Amino acid sequence: MSTSSPNGRPAATGHGRRPHLIYLAIGFPPAAKSCAYRMRETANQFRRIGWDVTVVTIAAASWERDSGLDFSLLEQVDPEIKVVELPLAREDLETDIRKFSEERALRPAKWLTSLRKREKKIFPEPVFGSWRGTLERAVLDVHRQHPADLLLASCVPYVNLAAALKLWETHGVPYAVDFRDGWSIDVVNGGQAFTPDSEAGVWERRILDHCQSLWVVNDPIADHYRERYPHVADRVHVVRNGYDKDSVPMIRPRRPDPEAGLTFGYLGTVNYTTHQLGVVLDAWREARKQEPLLRNARFEIRGHIGAGANREANGLTELIREAAADGVSFGGPVRKAEVADTYGSWDALVLILIGGRYVTSGKVYEYMATGLPIVSVHEVDHDASRVLDGHPLWTGACGLDELRLVDSFRAAARMVVEATDEQRAGVRHHADPFTRETLMRQAVEQLAAQALAAPRDLPVNGAVVHPSDEPSTMDETERAGGVRA
Repeated sequence: MSTSSPNGRPAATGHGRRPHLIYLAIGFPPAAKSCAYRMRETANQFRRIGWDVTVVTIAAASWERDSGLDFSLLEQVDPEIKVVELPLAREDLETDIRKFSEERALRPAKWLTSLRKREKKIFPEPVFGSWRGTLERAVLDVHRQHPADLLLASCVPYVNLAAALKLWETHGVPYAVDFRDGWSIDVVNGGQAFTPDSEAGVWERRILDHCQSLWVVNDPIADHYRERYPHVADRVHVVRNGYDKDSVPMIRPRRPDPEAGLTFGYLGTVNYTTHQLGVVLDAWREARKQEPLLRNARFEIRGHIGAGANREANGLTELIREAAADGVSFGGPVRKAEVADTYGSWDALVLILIGGRYVTSGKVYEYMATGLPIVSVHEVDHDASRVLDGHPLWTGACGLDELRLVDSFRAAARMVVEATDEQRAGVRHHADPFTRETLMRQAVEQLAAQALAAPRDLPVNGAVVHPSDEPSTMDETERAGGVRA
């Protein structure tokens, strides 16, 4: 593995050394992933309170074949954060056919099925399960070089949890988990993703038995974990995503000009279905016919579509291309440094989200902070609805009811031209408590204090478990939670 420490210095050692965090953050900048913002702020906040921080992630080249890179994200990473990049990459995203095996070249579907089985044999998670050994060795190596006081594992991938448990088993280093959306809950469709007695269920139970703290992004997910594991209910904390202040325009909204054409915009990962996008575009098309304020309106879609070889080459991009005559366009991803200017060029926003009550999305806070009218395209019972409740420039949630979406677009157009400065200021004020800096500062300070003050041994169903100072002697079956794939 390769390490980098921009403007860094040797770690202090011995008595009085600074506390050290190992942060398993696959998706850390410059990865062009939505999780990168949360990870960056978390690491920066630990540095702010005087901790040494070592981030363990994967090489930038791996993100180049996945979701892409945004080097502007690095501009606000504390220069004393040490980054360890592991030579891990998704094998299924390789596009160089010279590196294909014969089976992949001749029978790609069978090859992919076999790959997923191999991955899940190592850890019960498709795609990333085979990374377990490398991650475990990495955290042990980092700890050997610079003893850690806490490990924080951000998921996905969930295989990070195996590395957290390995370090606790071998050296007693306490760990916390940032589940964000959660593992055993199907946040998109609702309900549980797997049963408690499944292999993944056994793993999750063991991980949460010993963790210092569990972070999730909203109350419905927190309730799921408190009900599923009552004995760790007091360790479950809601740490919302929030937004970065520099991502919203600090200038007054531009003067709307319906004659020249209002501009509606969507910024975010385009991860919804073609059906959902199709309903949005049909409603947009009809709204332009009915509403005079929308006759010359444009709808700009910005963000990442797809991953790997399917990036910007799928049914979603085809739908957008076919709607060009209706003023719809796709402008590609937006660099972090250009987000504020992008919002500043729009008159209203379209919030398209998948899932229901278990999904919040980090974008809802950012959208709210712009002070622009918002059209929602998501389930009525969605956590974003709870965040936006009371927003004076929000058209409300109506699911995929096309007729009501037509009305929403028309209502948003009227809001654009009628909204007062007081209304826009009120929206921004409502968003103030949701700055990512504020939310993560509180969460990090609480976790850091707990990690340094709490004993290393946590009660598990009333019994205290003592991790060994020696390497674990558990065999593969035991370390997999007693279940072998």
